[in-house]
Amino acid sequence: MDVHASVTTPVTHVLYAHGFRSSPRSFKAQRLAAHLAAHHPQVHWACPQLPASPAEAFALLEATAAHWPTPTMAVVGSSLGGFYATRLAALRGCRAVLINPAIDPARDLARHIGEHPVWHDPAERIFFRPEYVDELRALAVGALPHPERALLIAATGDEVLDWREMVARYPGSHHHIVPGSDHALSDFDAHLPVLLAHLGLACGDRHAGRRRVSRQPTVLRRRRDLPRGLLDDAPDLPDID
Repeated sequence: MDVHASVTTPVTHVLYAHGFRSSPRSFKAQRLAAHLAAHHPQVHWACPQLPASPAEAFALLEATAAHWPTPTMAVVGSSLGGFYATRLAALRGCRAVLINPAIDPARDLARHIGEHPVWHDPAERIFFRPEYVDELRALAVGALPHPERALLIAATGDEVLDWREMVARYPGSHHHIVPGSDHALSDFDAHLPVLLAHLGLACGDRHAGRRRVSRQPTVLRRRRDLPRGLLDDAPDLPDID
């Protein structure tokens, strides 16, 4: 068998990386886990609670998938989890689904040093330390060596991140551009068929819920088209699911 399977080959293992201040209780993680359990119970699912330290978070993701078969594994990441998923995909050469991924979290989270409530339970707190910014910088990777194995799902209505920066970051990858929606991708169910097709698990109408999928990135031509950044124009930390 080829070391790297086609994107149409069904995956056997799925790793989900949640976003900043989020948890395995993310509605996208729960919806995807429920669908796999109901329709593809043979697929091994993992969605660990990621620590606040980026270095520790990525080490946990890497260890979770360390013995998984690269040709039939996939990593799905949302927001900051998309940043981690990008690195894992670059190192392992596996398939990836990147949902409104953070492109430069070191830049965007530098001004949010301190204690913050966890989105799914405000009684829980995380502390984002100054050294975590350097950890994020250390985790950054360049262009994906196999961009065709990545699917970008980017919402033009994302109120936290700029979808144009996402598109520019993943040339050669599959782009599913969602008109409107939001950073949490609240209409996630509508895009589940596209995600599943990339994992080789789609059933029934593969095009149900499809908006626009392209391999051609949008070009940022003018300075005023440059992205706002992860948390610009937000009065407080966003609810990142």
